[in-house]
Amino acid sequence: MTTITAAMVKELREKTGAGMMDCKTALAENGGDMETAIDWLRTKGLASAAKKEGRVAAEGLIGLASEDKTGAVVEVNSETDFVARNEQFQEMVSSISALALKADDIEALSAMPYGTGDLSVSDHLKKMVGSIGENMLLRRSRNVSVSEGAIGSYMHNAAAPNLGKIGVLVALESTGDKDKLQELGRKLAMHVAAAKPLAVTQDDIDPAVIERERAVLAEQARESGKPDNIIDKMVEGRLRKYYEEVALMSQVYVIDGESKVEDALKAAEADIGAPVKVTDFVRLALGEGVEKEEDDFAAEVAAAVSGD
Repeated sequence: MTTITAAMVKELREKTGAGMMDCKTALAENGGDMETAIDWLRTKGLASAAKKEGRVAAEGLIGLASEDKTGAVVEVNSETDFVARNEQFQEMVSSISALALKADDIEALSAMPYGTGDLSVSDHLKKMVGSIGENMLLRRSRNVSVSEGAIGSYMHNAAAPNLGKIGVLVALESTGDKDKLQELGRKLAMHVAAAKPLAVTQDDIDPAVIERERAVLAEQARESGKPDNIIDKMVEGRLRKYYEEVALMSQVYVIDGESKVEDALKAAEADIGAPVKVTDFVRLALGEGVEKEEDDFAAEVAAAVSGD
């Protein structure tokens, strides 16, 4: 059995840009032969993937999938919007979205078999990196489900069916008319896309978020110079306003611009034929929270001219 040394792994990594463990595996699989190991990495789509892993991937697509009483939404990033328009990339995001329906979390999704081959979702992404030439990342995955009811969905800035920039799923528990429930879910999903609620109700908001908001409001109120008992009342009043802005049920329904969402829900129940309850929702916007690099075109041209 050929001994694979650290120096051999280092040399292969420098030649291919593949990951350390991938290089070690390639050498072990090919008896330590460097050239064969390079070809092995290339066939797996790993030879150039690692060189791209450090590059910021903030473009790409949000993908949606729904099936009976379950819905899934994923974010798959690329470096440029150009790749997001690539049919191969779009097909991959659609496939990953469908797989996400049966995955409990992103780790499980990454490990699931992709297609009919022997590659996992994670391995297929690496292969795509080598093929297309851009860093790609399965960044987020979320599921919602109902025991009885429907999943409403909406995709904003759609690039293809169920692929776009902002994906929303809303879980509606109800025994009412499924078609009408589905339509209500779609409208609520459109509302969530526009209004960006943090939680379904005030009670569902993370206590840490509320305390942070309370601290900010208290500091702002102190600047008025009023006594503490007045400041406390000011803070509580502003917190009530905050709840109306971030709790879904308390928000003004963007579809009519007048009703609270909870009132619009009640009004819809008569047509649907049964009580309706929003039990969960998820909203993923492409690239949110990713610090994008600013391109310096002049520097890129200068580097190209100098051969760097």
